Amino acid sequence: MSTQSETRIDLRFAALKAEGRAAFVAFVTAGDPDLETSLEIIKGLPGAGTDLIEIGMPFTDPMAEGPPIQASYLRALNGGQTMRKTLDIVSRFREGDNDTPIILMGYYNPVYHYGVDTFLADAKKAGVDGLIIVDLPAEEDEELCLPAMSAGINFIRLATPTTDEKRLPAVLKNTSGFVYYVSVKGITGAAAAEATGVEEAVARIKAQTPLPVAVGFGIKTPQNAAAIAGHADGAVVGSAIVDLIKDNLDQSGVTTPELVPAVLEFVKSLADGVRSAKRP
Repeated sequence: MSTQSETRIDLRFAALKAEGRAAFVAFVTAGDPDLETSLEIIKGLPGAGTDLIEIGMPFTDPMAEGPPIQASYLRALNGGQTMRKTLDIVSRFREGDNDTPIILMGYYNPVYHYGVDTFLADAKKAGVDGLIIVDLPAEEDEELCLPAMSAGINFIRLATPTTDEKRLPAVLKNTSGFVYYVSVKGITGAAAAEATGVEEAVARIKAQTPLPVAVGFGIKTPQNAAAIAGHADGAVVGSAIVDLIKDNLDQSGVTTPELVPAVLEFVKSLADGVRSAKRP
């Protein structure tokens, strides 16, 4: 575990623990369906009940993602989204919100091409609090994980149903902020998360770390979110939100006036689901 000073992520989870409830974490892709609409959605997320925001960094080969998030990355890239523009979205969000934690999620290739040191400096300046890099295992901590923590940015690791007792300590070693437990085997959005099994998995992880455990992949409804939040420190929803963005584009793929209100109304229903969860 990191010895870095407290980040917005640490402060938010501590505050929610004091309230006795789980976090609602929303994922959206930067620049989907276009930069300004993406920014409008992100700015609206805290008011709709989002406690932490994950922003996807568009990439051409997102191997862990299912069709909804793959399609969102493609929409963003076709619209000209770049890493620089993604960091600009964070900077513009921070002009009006200095408290909500922002986590960038994605793959190492775009970070590597940007330049690790430059990326971390620019991300910190923009107001990024954490990174989830899906394709960097614990054996590669010196590539990005350790430099990120030195820069004051949490590095959040994924644990999965196949992360066994032998592997888990390596996964947790340099993780900070929280642990992201992937509740289903396979890609994002492919299956519905079931609360059965999550309780046992979260307990197994918590036996080895004091960090909060948030659960994601496959949470599609407020009822799903409530069930998961009853057993975890956070519930993460991505594909269902991204799908709703797609559903509110016109036939030529352009944003409709209904898109942002529809997305934020759905997010509020998910956040309300998390808040309604009965905690052990």
